[in-house]
Amino acid sequence: MKITVIGGGGVRSMFLAKSIAQKAKELSVDELCFMDNNPQKLRIYGGMAKKVANMICPELKFILTEDPVTAVTDADYVITTIRVGEDKMRAEDERIALNLGVLGQETTGAAGLSFAMRSVPALAFYCELIKKYSKKNAKVFNFTNPAGVVSQTLRDMGYDFTYGICDAPSGMLRTFASLLGADPDEVRGEVYGLNHLSYFEKIYIKGRDVVDELIENDEAYEKTDMRYFEKDLLRDRKCILNEYLYYFYYREQAVANILKADKTRGEQIAQINEGMTMELSSMDIENDFDSCLKVFEKWYGMRESSYMASETGVKRKQQWKFDVFSRDDSGYAGVALNFIKIARSGKTDSMILCVPNNGAIPGLYDSDVVEITCDIKNGECVPHKFAKIDEQNFELIRRVKNYERLASLAIRTKSKSAAVQALALHPLVNSYSLAKELAEKYSEHNREYCGDWK
Repeated sequence: MKITVIGGGGVRSMFLAKSIAQKAKELSVDELCFMDNNPQKLRIYGGMAKKVANMICPELKFILTEDPVTAVTDADYVITTIRVGEDKMRAEDERIALNLGVLGQETTGAAGLSFAMRSVPALAFYCELIKKYSKKNAKVFNFTNPAGVVSQTLRDMGYDFTYGICDAPSGMLRTFASLLGADPDEVRGEVYGLNHLSYFEKIYIKGRDVVDELIENDEAYEKTDMRYFEKDLLRDRKCILNEYLYYFYYREQAVANILKADKTRGEQIAQINEGMTMELSSMDIENDFDSCLKVFEKWYGMRESSYMASETGVKRKQQWKFDVFSRDDSGYAGVALNFIKIARSGKTDSMILCVPNNGAIPGLYDSDVVEITCDIKNGECVPHKFAKIDEQNFELIRRVKNYERLASLAIRTKSKSAAVQALALHPLVNSYSLAKELAEKYSEHNREYCGDWK
């Protein structure tokens, strides 16, 4: 089996390599290809990923390439994790919105539309290559943000072999397992909603629903990503909230906190990644990997400790380390590998994915891409049915889904008018005049990547 990663020069490439290498024998993965169009980053971060994979599973054939055709040829599965325009464009996306007093967060905020404007054409290019050169039934797991808009648009374009993946829901489940002393494999969640806007209706540990217990557990608000919410809010919603719902339920706090900070999240990431890349660029990855790993841990630790800190005022306290041989903590590669494992088993099992709704959430279109618990059998996904969900939760889902539909239309037709309609509906913009200004600025900002919008 061949797995390809498009965007294999990203700073998180070692995590992907570790996940896949640890499961390679179990899943019969014998070839792994990391492709990136940035040769420096591919050499550094792709090279570190290759070193990690070789340490864990020396028999695994590992290829680094800048050629997308070589990357996708005969691939069984492709993971896409690209950043068109790199960190500089992300930082500018967010700052354009903030300068208008609008939350610019790159996935849930207005900047998500700008990022998707660049991401979708590039991903469509790769999808066409995959149709031509990959295995007949190859599947694509897209981690490129904003996963909601991107997944919706790719499906609307006819790429029905694409699935959106995100490690936020599975990451939260792992923290709950740790908190309650359970094995991560024993924890399951019944989740409905959209990417970065999903609700855990039930969380099972060994078959016992622990949602109410978690909501009342003070320790959970210190040691898990429930830290971003007040207990009264979760009691009111009767659910555990995806961490990114912070931006919707505490919108004014998030904007005020970001504006008070020296840098936006995008600007922080750009500075950290630039410093890390510069320091690693003169080091010998193959022969002095331990020193390279220490440099990576230093810089990436800064990134982890500052995650959502400026926006929420809450800083993660755990020290960050990368242990090549420790049990893999999954991440987004783990989501993809879990799908492969279930599909290969021939049995039915469940996991959380971004897939077409197909009647799972009443009131949404069948074609609406939702983030939801699915049953996987023989590579097919059947979303769990949620016959009756909380009306307030549904109202927020419905509003953002309407935005995503219009964003998809705008991107597919290069329509400023559809972009204005989309942004005006978005709860974090919620203004026609601001939507017009944002649509104008983002179309100009992305002209180099997307051409002219009309």
